Amino acid sequence: MPAKKHSFLLATVILVAQFIYQPFKAQDEFNKYGPMGSEVCKDLKEYFKAPKKIYKLDLSYQTIDPKLYEKISSISDLQVIKLSGNGVNEYPKNFEKLINLVYFASYNNKFTAFPSSLKSFYTLHHLELQHTAIDSIPAEIAYLSRLHTLRFSNTDDTLKLPTTLRFLKNLKELSLENCVLDSMPKEIFKINSLQYLFLSATNTFYLSRHFENLPKLEVMVIENNGLTGLPFEIYKAQKLRIISLRGNKISRLPDSISQLENLTLLDLRGNPMPADEIEKLRALLPGCEIRF
Repeated sequence: MPAKKHSFLLATVILVAQFIYQPFKAQDEFNKYGPMGSEVCKDLKEYFKAPKKIYKLDLSYQTIDPKLYEKISSISDLQVIKLSGNGVNEYPKNFEKLINLVYFASYNNKFTAFPSSLKSFYTLHHLELQHTAIDSIPAEIAYLSRLHTLRFSNTDDTLKLPTTLRFLKNLKELSLENCVLDSMPKEIFKINSLQYLFLSATNTFYLSRHFENLPKLEVMVIENNGLTGLPFEIYKAQKLRIISLRGNKISRLPDSISQLENLTLLDLRGNPMPADEIEKLRALLPGCEIRF
């Protein structure tokens, strides 16, 4: 392949990698779900004055009348709900009746648990809970067999993971941030379908060596933890394209990382990497952008 063409392709891959790696978590997926072009309801008072079929509800940054909040479950066609900063700590009454939900996200509401009767939400694809008072993911999470994305963050407390995570056969993205896990979150390494894994400020000091259980993993972000290295078995996650290990205590990586032939970006900023180790990694990964 001509050098110019190779350089262009490499630059394109890196650009795509940067797009996936940094904005991926922050991008608002609200618009991806529900019927295309469907109207978004943002005012419950106006809706209940003249009820009509709606699929999407966005109640961000508003105080909700408690009587109207309880009636949300009567909007039977709802597929998408976003709550943010509403001052609520309980789900709407009879929430389990919303059996058509595919997307539910809540930010800055002090829920103390996941929704009850998770079995009712078998159509759910995206579940996101941030800034809550929840301290455990229930075993019943296994009922969400169609779940693609699970994002949970900012409890600043311990978070217990259930052994049933491995039954989420369609889970592609798992993001856990600002919560204290066991130092080795072994349950995560049993979710064979994972493509994107994000652990940030989760008290993670070392990882399971069972990377053979993550055959589809493409993006791994383990940031702001106490990692001192990666297991030798990292090479078994052959589809890895992006690894970010920013803000850890890593001084060396195993030579087996050279077997990750699809790796295009390795971010090691904020780690005590000696100069000779940096040079070794550059030799081992000649086609990979390495950031120090």
